Amino acid sequence: MVSYIPSIHFELNTYRIFIASLLLLLASTSFAQDYKTITAQKGDGIYSVLKQNGLSPGEYLNQFIELNKTKLGKDNSLIIGRTYRLPIVAEKKPQIQDSAPVTEASQEKKVYEIFGDKYKDVTITSRELSKAVFYLMSGHGGPDPGAIGSLNGHLLCEDEYAYDVTLRLARNLTERGATVYMIIRDPNDGIRDEQFLTPDRDEVCFPNQTIPLNQLARLRQGTEAVNKLYAQNRSKFQRLVVIHIDSRSQKQNIDVFFYHDKRSDAGKKLANTLKDTFGERYARHQPTRGYNGSVSERNLYVIKNSFPPAVFIELGNINHTRDQKRFIFSDNRQAVSNWLRDGLIHDFNKSFK
Repeated sequence: MVSYIPSIHFELNTYRIFIASLLLLLASTSFAQDYKTITAQKGDGIYSVLKQNGLSPGEYLNQFIELNKTKLGKDNSLIIGRTYRLPIVAEKKPQIQDSAPVTEASQEKKVYEIFGDKYKDVTITSRELSKAVFYLMSGHGGPDPGAIGSLNGHLLCEDEYAYDVTLRLARNLTERGATVYMIIRDPNDGIRDEQFLTPDRDEVCFPNQTIPLNQLARLRQGTEAVNKLYAQNRSKFQRLVVIHIDSRSQKQNIDVFFYHDKRSDAGKKLANTLKDTFGERYARHQPTRGYNGSVSERNLYVIKNSFPPAVFIELGNINHTRDQKRFIFSDNRQAVSNWLRDGLIHDFNKSFK
């Protein structure tokens, strides 16, 4: 027995040296990665820093914390002046989307009460957006009607018309297999075909929150609802679409135009894709009309603080008679929602090329 002890010790020591060398090699390989760093400024948090550097908070939050866990303050706060590593973005392979129509025999039919009695039965006509999640947020609602115009003695409230277009867009996207969340919701106003939509104050914020009167509280409420859902859907393609109607001088005719957050390349691409889609549709259906829609940066609370790439859309001037026709007539509201759907499909397809 005694004669075997030296060889056992020798083998154990050799094994330990091997393990130590392996750990050193792994450590040196890890630290050799080319991490981009940032220095925390006043007001910075992990979410804002990740967004500013084009990283999804839902996907990279835990990696950031793990990389910098010895440098973080209370509740994982950033300390002003301290340098932090940013996660390295893993290269993603292009994904091939199935855009073939669903055969008639296999078409799925679903019922969505939110669309109202006339439109609640929805047939899923394709699966082309099955990997996409859209958050649709119509402007204002609850105690705030938004911009108010008038026509032939009828009040035109921004929140009602923006909601109807948004609801139609939700149905369009659902037909193509997308997962859609209506952030502002009305319990009894489905898709309506009337010219003059009766205003009410019973809209709620997803899932069923009373909408506050205070503007900042209202914007924060909707943004937080989106961000919570974003974390639950982090493995999917996600976009936020915010739909409003502007209020300007009665003499000022405007086309549909688009805003994006200046830090979001994906948001800018989305806005430009939608604008190009509208330009192409107008050229096809009204070739002599022309189209002057625009894309620009805007420091708006919702698109600035939301996690998914976002676009903010103004459908027209609620005080201009020509613009009013764009949303007064139900066929026009449907056409606008169809064009928005087509633009969103283009954006989705381009994102995987």
